[in-house]
Amino acid sequence: MSLHEATTPAFRANARAALDNANLQAALRGSRGNFITKRAKGREDLPEFDALRDRARDIKDHVLAHLDLHLEAYEAQVIASGGHVHWAETAEEARAIVLDLCRKAGAKAVNKGKTMISEECGINDFLSANGIAPVETDLGEYIIQLRGEVPSHIIAPAVHVTVPEIEAAFRKAHAHLDPDRDLSDLAALQAEARGVLRAKYFQAEVGITGANMLIAETGHSVIVTNEGNGDLTQSLPRMHIVMASLEKIVPTLEDAATILRILGRSATGQEMSVYTTFSRGPRRPGDPDGPEEYHVVLLDNGRSNMLATPFQDMLRCIRCGACMNHCPVYQAVGGHAYGWVYPGPMGAVLTPSLIGVEQGGQLPNASSFCGRCEEVCPVRIPLPGMMRSWREREFEKRLTPAAMRRGLGLWAFAARRPRLYRIAARLGAGLLSRLGGKSGRIASLPFARGWTGERDLPAPQGGTFMDRWKAARR
Repeated sequence: MSLHEATTPAFRANARAALDNANLQAALRGSRGNFITKRAKGREDLPEFDALRDRARDIKDHVLAHLDLHLEAYEAQVIASGGHVHWAETAEEARAIVLDLCRKAGAKAVNKGKTMISEECGINDFLSANGIAPVETDLGEYIIQLRGEVPSHIIAPAVHVTVPEIEAAFRKAHAHLDPDRDLSDLAALQAEARGVLRAKYFQAEVGITGANMLIAETGHSVIVTNEGNGDLTQSLPRMHIVMASLEKIVPTLEDAATILRILGRSATGQEMSVYTTFSRGPRRPGDPDGPEEYHVVLLDNGRSNMLATPFQDMLRCIRCGACMNHCPVYQAVGGHAYGWVYPGPMGAVLTPSLIGVEQGGQLPNASSFCGRCEEVCPVRIPLPGMMRSWREREFEKRLTPAAMRRGLGLWAFAARRPRLYRIAARLGAGLLSRLGGKSGRIASLPFARGWTGERDLPAPQGGTFMDRWKAARR
């Protein structure tokens, strides 16, 4: 799937295919619950967790209210440190800037750390088409690059891939290695990837990373990783390019520290990621390593249009992935079903904001409105409310199916007539009770009582959400 050929209008078909994909379902079952359990433990171990969430929300709200001032301060600090800032209004402009920088560096190969902004811009395909080989150095990103895929999760891009599938990809891509080698476990696969990628760090002329935060006070970019690839990607090549979106700004180092305390716990349950790296500017005289040139590409790509709208709060997002980790719909169908860069509840709001409700309008409907995404969001983004807003806009533009519009019209007719509504509600409740008692079919539907199973409702009986949804479709 090309990043610029969004399949979001086909979400329902994508979801059906995902539910019928045995390998995908096996991978999702293997990962389900790990993130949830670890986040719960991380929150429990930090008594002030919720107070930090409030503080982080307020920091991000302050930034969005004064975004221009903080961006100007950040640019001034980067320039003072010897770096360069490039402003890109669109993904096309960002691609052109990166290509121009790579050509000036004489790059034939580019190493990349994990960066969702580069995915949003389609950098890999673009560089490849222009004769420059991009190499993903994050293990998950490397796996999906070998498989010709895009990430299915913003922090665990290969969460949908099983160990046998990884082994098959490695044997195909690493044909120069012993065909009889043992790749039956993750440790062997990790060791092989490390060995293959190690040489790449010394071959690339340019390294591209993302940024979890950009600090206006100092001009630093911050990345959090659990692998050393991010540090090697930005310190060994001649040129380091940071790709980030405008809203990644935070005012001060202290503000960055506040957000770091909730970021790791929300994402993976860690107190801090293994590596938290601050970088600013090119190598200084006397530095043992570092790039000769330092460039930051700041991307808008529709974000400024979200300011002062019902969707501004989405720009608080710190990309922890907690919303999708706790979302029963995401856990049923995985990330690729969403059809563009950002999956899960955050993608259901951000995608129509960036590519339009005409393209992304199905995604806000991919929700049970159980509210768990808002409940776990470290910066308290009201995701269900914003999905409702997108549903309203989709309806106003007459993009919803005609049958759904007629059904809503019938409901509105009854809702304006309380006596008729009460009669219809009693009849409907009686019918559902009879159907449920006779066949149990109603109880298997995803909207039936207990289907989330992990909030304030009883645990579902008779299988997982996917099993029950499949049964309901037969």
